[in-house]
Amino acid sequence: MITQFIQSDKRTAPLDGLSYVRGSTNIPLSDATIWRFLDETVSKFSDHPAIIFREQNIRWTWRQFAEQVDILASGLLGLGVNIKDRVGIWSANRFEWLLTQFATARIGAILVNINQAYLELELEYALNKVDCKVLILSPHAKASKILQSLAPELIDSQPGALSVARLPHLRVVIRMGGQVTPGMFRFQDVMAQGRESLDISQLNEVEARLAAQDPINIQFTSGTTGHPKGATLTHHNIVNNARYSALAINLKETDSLCIPLPLYHCMGMVLSVLVCVSTGATMVFPGEIFDAEATLSAISEERCSAVHGVPTMFITELGHPHFDRYDLGHLRTGIMAGAIFSVETIKRIVSKMHMNQITIAYGMTETSPLSFQSDIADPIDKLTTTVGRIHPHLEVKIVNKEGKIVPLTEIGELCTRGYSVMRGYWADEKATNKAIIDGWMHSGDLATIDIDGYCSIVGRLTDMLIRGGENIYPREVEDILFRHPKIELAQVFGIPDKKYGEAVCAWVVLRLGEQATAEEIIMFCQEKIASYKIPKIVRFVDKMPMTVTGKVQKFMMRKQMIEMRQYNDIK
Repeated sequence: MITQFIQSDKRTAPLDGLSYVRGSTNIPLSDATIWRFLDETVSKFSDHPAIIFREQNIRWTWRQFAEQVDILASGLLGLGVNIKDRVGIWSANRFEWLLTQFATARIGAILVNINQAYLELELEYALNKVDCKVLILSPHAKASKILQSLAPELIDSQPGALSVARLPHLRVVIRMGGQVTPGMFRFQDVMAQGRESLDISQLNEVEARLAAQDPINIQFTSGTTGHPKGATLTHHNIVNNARYSALAINLKETDSLCIPLPLYHCMGMVLSVLVCVSTGATMVFPGEIFDAEATLSAISEERCSAVHGVPTMFITELGHPHFDRYDLGHLRTGIMAGAIFSVETIKRIVSKMHMNQITIAYGMTETSPLSFQSDIADPIDKLTTTVGRIHPHLEVKIVNKEGKIVPLTEIGELCTRGYSVMRGYWADEKATNKAIIDGWMHSGDLATIDIDGYCSIVGRLTDMLIRGGENIYPREVEDILFRHPKIELAQVFGIPDKKYGEAVCAWVVLRLGEQATAEEIIMFCQEKIASYKIPKIVRFVDKMPMTVTGKVQKFMMRKQMIEMRQYNDIK
């Protein structure tokens, strides 16, 4: 059983009292490309349910799904898409997104995941950064309007023959849905052409030229400072990370995984889609974007045994007024990652959602994504204080400012080395060389490793605040706040202070129906942490500013607090 492999192996034991751990090599790495990975699953589970898109009323077996992938791959070849051409996709969760993920991999084109929330300038930057040749976009009018503003030449262009001043490499735009749009192909017409010209031997000849180490996916980082960077991932990176993530939750072909996460993000594309490919489990998509009720309905009606998400998704589901109407009795496991969470949240997930085998995970896009994951048998104290132990075939060290490995339990920067580390940032050698040093991916995350090899994430290097010369790690204060029975979410960060340099500020979301005062929260902290760590300012909010993948944007909170102080709205 994989839990024995992952968590009882000596690989998790730190080296000589130092914060260094190495993953097991008991289960070999795969050299499969994404298509070969899928093809093997299809050969095993041909008529097993594979894909359910509830909002689009799509239900395919693995064989039917693979047939549709071949048709789209044929259509893309007919449009002149070649190996290593960049194909961007800008859409919410739809069956066309999934087909594109595998059709591009089938013919060796590099899929470029574009954040659905991007606006005109962000879209322009992303497409030009990677010299995007093809863009497949959402059927929704907003996406078309933004692109037409960016590329007004579309209105007078023949589909497939674009010449756009601001997007000099873009030649083809394919729009999902039935509407005819000037300068764009309809997705359904590309599929029709692909069906007519389908030549499996041609597809196999193209795929035979591909190797596992080829780049196949570019994912843009969040870009909280400056422009986002395009993390370039290979077949080898993401296929293997999916394999080990699936094993960690003991997923089988008899399982169904509910996927409310966005496909353009690693957690949706790799930890959900490719995890199911790894095992033959059924993918269930509740809707195009996250909706708590749609997710609960999908879990209930499709009898899902697993669901993935970030903490805010689980909290929203648990707090839904119709929560008790849904039968979640088939749930047992899943992955939660992306942000910190309270002990109470985990307890409610386990008890109310029946997820007694939920796992907590940590990683980053640049490591495909996971480096650490808890075990399905870990006790609740490990689930709420750590992100588990190291994944197979990886190394992690915690280092100080001088790059030296720190002793156990000491705080330092987490660095990962192994198969999962990206090829680099696309067309950005300087940023790549700064992030990857001697094969080690420097995460920018502050962490500790204990004597049993469990990792705890303390915060970001950039989040650490200094008050009167004392270093304060926000995660430590947040952990205290999470113990308050009225608090649902809490985030701590620094704001400028004339006397001490920085003051500790906390944003708090209370649990439904609860009320509290700032004084009450401050008094709660007084006997639990040193006085200099206690928040000076507590602000109650209904929600935190977050990315669509659930990552809290502390820089936005800090900005808002500074603006409020300037206008004397707070003391």
